[in-house]
Amino acid sequence: MRTILSNVFFVLALLFYSCGGTQEKMVNEKLIDEAENEWISLFDGKTFQGWSKYGGGEVGAAWKIQDGAIYLDALNKEGWQTGDGGDIITNEEFENFHFQVEWKIAENGNSGIIFLVHESPEYAYPWMTGPEMQILDNDGHPDAKIHTHRAGDLYDLIASNEETVKPVGEWNLAEIIIDEGNLELHLNGVRVVSTSLWTEEWNEMIANSKFKDMPGFGKYQKGKIALQDHGDEVWFRNIRIKKL
Repeated sequence: MRTILSNVFFVLALLFYSCGGTQEKMVNEKLIDEAENEWISLFDGKTFQGWSKYGGGEVGAAWKIQDGAIYLDALNKEGWQTGDGGDIITNEEFENFHFQVEWKIAENGNSGIIFLVHESPEYAYPWMTGPEMQILDNDGHPDAKIHTHRAGDLYDLIASNEETVKPVGEWNLAEIIIDEGNLELHLNGVRVVSTSLWTEEWNEMIANSKFKDMPGFGKYQKGKIALQDHGDEVWFRNIRIKKL
């Protein structure tokens, strides 16, 4: 009789722990789903919904959608901001956020991701207000010879502490995180830049940069995100953001 009871208790114990494990698994899966649901897609892979040309109007014809990516077709245009191109921006403004995008650049190419952009007629370009995470072919573009102008750098302000960019033609994962004035730039899973915005040190850094004569640069604490037309072929995909 004791053996039978022992077996019964053993089976009940197995059922209890099995259910507990199942419940724990369900809770973990729910937390993962909720975390993923916090991300907002900024590109549906098919249309330019949610995007417009900086300064107003629809996205220029030089910007195309190719294999689920936003592509700047610069082969038939001369120079930057021409040929029905121009920088494109999100329609929505963001404040504290975690932004992610995958990008790849053509040989000898140059582009950028500009954030906290204040769109206004007094500012002709997004980079007159928004800082930029540089996109560059470090091996081929002459800008790579300039400190703070290489891929992953906070353009003309802070150089990456480690070079993690992939070769031309390969996808790179860029991340921009702003939380209560703290800024981080990540490239391919590595934090390459970290700084504080809107401090005395920040203002001094701007005063010693090419942006020193732009009164609106780096001042806005909320703004749009721009993808730059620098006259070279560039691709962007898997664009999403999480509000913090």
